[in-house]
This record gives sequence, C-alpha cells and structure tokens, in this order.
Amino acid sequence: MRTSSRHGRGRRTAPLTAVAVATAAALLSGCGGDGNGDADAGAGGQITLRIATFGSFGYDNATGAKLYAEYEKSHPHVKIEESNVADGQKYWDTLKLRLSRNSGLADIQALEVGYIAEATGPAMADKWTDLGRTGGADLGAFLDWKVKQATTGDGKVIGLGTDVGPMAICYNKDLFARAELPTDRVEVARLWAGDWAKFLAAGETYMKNAPAGTAFHDSAGGLFNAVISSEAVQYANAKGELDYEKSPGVKKAWDTAVAAAQGGLTAKLRQFDEKGTWNAAFKNSRFATVACPSWMTGIIKEQAGPENQGKWDIAAPPVAGNWGGSFLAVPKAGKHVKEAAELAAWLTAPAQHAKVFGVSGNIPSSKDTLASPAVQDAKLPYFGDTPVGRIYSQAAAGITPAPISRWDGQVKTFLTDNGILDVEQRGTDPAKAWENVGKLVADKIDR
Repeated sequence: MRTSSRHGRGRRTAPLTAVAVATAAALLSGCGGDGNGDADAGAGGQITLRIATFGSFGYDNATGAKLYAEYEKSHPHVKIEESNVADGQKYWDTLKLRLSRNSGLADIQALEVGYIAEATGPAMADKWTDLGRTGGADLGAFLDWKVKQATTGDGKVIGLGTDVGPMAICYNKDLFARAELPTDRVEVARLWAGDWAKFLAAGETYMKNAPAGTAFHDSAGGLFNAVISSEAVQYANAKGELDYEKSPGVKKAWDTAVAAAQGGLTAKLRQFDEKGTWNAAFKNSRFATVACPSWMTGIIKEQAGPENQGKWDIAAPPVAGNWGGSFLAVPKAGKHVKEAAELAAWLTAPAQHAKVFGVSGNIPSSKDTLASPAVQDAKLPYFGDTPVGRIYSQAAAGITPAPISRWDGQVKTFLTDNGILDVEQRGTDPAKAWENVGKLVADKIDR
C-alpha cells in the first residue's frame, strides 16, 4: 500500500505543528461514530462497518479491487463505509486524539508501520483488540516479522498486515530517451547498481540533456526515504531506542538527499502536498524518476493518467529496501468489534492480498501470496510488459526490517518536511536545517 506512505498509498507524513493539531481536532467529525451506541443496528440486524485509511489500500469499489462490494454481497447484513485522507501524519494525529477520548473511532483503523511501535507501546497497547484471538485471522499466513511488528510486549497482536513496501525506481522512459539515457530497465538499473552515489551521478548526466522544465527526481524528501529504507540502522538502535543523531543510515540518507537538492537534481516538490502540486507533476511529466516502493505504482497510474500509460517503467534500485507497509487494527472502543475483526481478517487474508496486488500493485505481507504465480507472474497493464510481480517479490524476499522506535514517524517528518525541504526549497544551510530538526525533536518528542 502506499505508505509514507503505504503508502500514500501514499504513505507520507506532514510536520506536527499547531495547524496539524488543530486540523486533527477539526477532523474528529470526519469519520467513524462517537462510540455511544449504533443507530444503524436496527431490527433487521443491518450494521455499518466504518474503516478509516490514508492513501490507497486498494479495497474500494471505485478504483480498487472492489473488496467492499464482494464482502457486502456475502454478508448482506453489513454495509462498509471508508473514510480516507491523503496525509498520513494528520491521520495519525487525529487517531491519537480519538484514542485518548475513546470517541470518534472507526471500527477498523489503518496503521502505518512508522507508528506501529507507538501503537503497540505501553500507552496504547490496551486500546486495541487482540486480533490473534478475535476475528479468526490466520497469523501463520503472514511474514513472521510483520506479525512481530504488530505484537505488544504481552503478546497481543493488534494489527494484521496489509502490505510491505519493497523498493524500486520508477522512471519515465520518454524523458530518459530525450535525455539520451538508456530506456531498457536492465540497462537503467546498471546506471546506479549498488550505490546511491551512482544514482546521483545518473541524475547529473540526465540534467545535462534534460528536456526543458524537467528534473531528474521528484523530491529530496522522497530520496531520503528511499535511502533510509535500504539501511540496516535507521532511526532507532538495536534496543528500539530513538538514536537518529548517531545513526549511520540517517547520515547517509540526509547527505544523499541534500546533495540531490543542492545539485539541482530534483523538482523541489513535497510528496503528497495538500495542493496537489506533486500529483499534477506526474501528469505533466515534470520529473524523470521517483523512488518507487510497490505502492507507488498505483499512485503513478492514478496521477499520471491514461495519457501517460506506457511511458513509465520500473528498474531495480541502487540498494534494496523496504519503504512503508501498513496494518489494519480494531479499536476496543469501536461499535462492532467482533464484526470489524472478522472484516479485517478477511481483507488481509492471502486471497484478498492477491486481488489487491492485481489491481493496485500493493505487495502482500502473506508468505504464500508472495510466492504464488498470481504475484510472481503479474504485470500491471499501465506498465506494459514490465514483470512487476517478479521485481517486487524478489525485492520483498530480501527485506530485513530495521529496529523501530515509537517516534520514527514523527522524526522522519521533521527530517524531510522541516529539514530537507528547507534546504531544497529555501536554500537553508544543511547544518542549520539539521539544527532546526534537533530543536523540533527536543520540543515535540517526549523521550
């Protein structure tokens, strides 16, 4: 799923500011009920299950795999309503506020991997239903590390895995050709194989012959997320303690993103911005590459539109990594806990994972589905003959998740949207931008 955001599908996070907190409060009426009974449960037993998501999970009846319609057909007493927001950080801020009040919660709440450590931590663990005991999910079907991420200290499984985010690089073949770069995906991957510095070098080559008005990469923040996703040490140390200042992974990602920004290789965009500028740039072919976790393929299809079908392809990344991946969780304060747990189990079962992948490209977090011909042999029509399933399933097989702290999501936001974006869009000195990030962490993180 698109995550940032899974993401967003897209999975992305915006800075935690007073505006975001105010927005979270305002959004309290945006989805879910008030936790005080259910007016929709009438004499006939008809109920409405509300699911809150961010980005695109690929379940919906409009552009997704039509899973809601399928479930409603086999469960005629159930109606499903999805509320969705693009911004993962605002979604999380709102969810935390609702959890603190035990009010306004959807029956199912999506959780992004960057916040799963906080959701399973002492302050929140008791807010969730144990999906290892309720709903009938087959936990053995999931990747073992995916289950472990959603397990509390006392052994409760509070989330069922939707997808994982194995990395690739998506590139615009038309722009590559006009910039006199190779367009075959194997040759393209050779440009940067094994080293993010080679990726920057390819960008410098592109910019020498770049079509007017285009850049090599969409955003320095997106590049940061791609590089950090390929590192064994990210924001936390082996004990799960936030230690981003000393992290070699953070340093490498920061230095790479800053070099791209200062070198003029990016379109200076903020991914998933509220104005839709980044989305529009896909349609207008303003950049030639985007860091491409599996969930990004759906965003490209949606935002680049039918007029650009066949122009995009997928190549192996400089270094394999995992960016994003999410879970479905059931709050104890929801209206229909048992029925919601059953729906969450069904939506994340291997058969549904395969259906979502076939439509949206979200790489499943179930072992058998990853190995199935449905995934291994899959292609997405938008990307022509690209062996999408093989590219991403091979990448997924090599994922070794890094330790996670409960603050990873917020720190990532500060680094990208309050640090790197300042360097990229405002020309802030990188040392000053790093110092500003440190002040935000000290002010906002209660460690």
